[in-house]
Amino acid sequence: MQLDDLYRRVIMDHYKNPRNRGKFDDDSLTVDLNNPTCGDRISLQLKLEDGVVKDARFTGEGCSISMSSASMMTEAVKGRTYAEAMDLASRFSSLMQGEAVDFDEYEELEALSGVNKFPARIKCATLAWNALKKGIHEEE
Repeated sequence: MQLDDLYRRVIMDHYKNPRNRGKFDDDSLTVDLNNPTCGDRISLQLKLEDGVVKDARFTGEGCSISMSSASMMTEAVKGRTYAEAMDLASRFSSLMQGEAVDFDEYEELEALSGVNKFPARIKCATLAWNALKKGIHEEE
């Protein structure tokens, strides 16, 4: 199996079977963002406590790239400190700019590496990550 095929399968798995999709029933921090150029929108809910991302969920509508990225992001940041989550977001941004980035602690993120070949899709992939950064900045 080619690496591109494997990446495509990972992306489609997260799109068809999103992790952490849904809402919390409490007053968790909510960040709503949209990408007006393509219509993607996300509502990210974060449980932030004592400098740690305790949990994360999302709802929204969009392409396979934006929804898969949101699913992967919520998995990757749970249990991380704010600094670790922000570092992960920064490394993901570097990946979207075409830089070689190692995500050994959450390799599935590398499945989105091919997005940088399609500049119009980078905003799709980074939408959830931008919501995460905004939420952590609001909390700090």
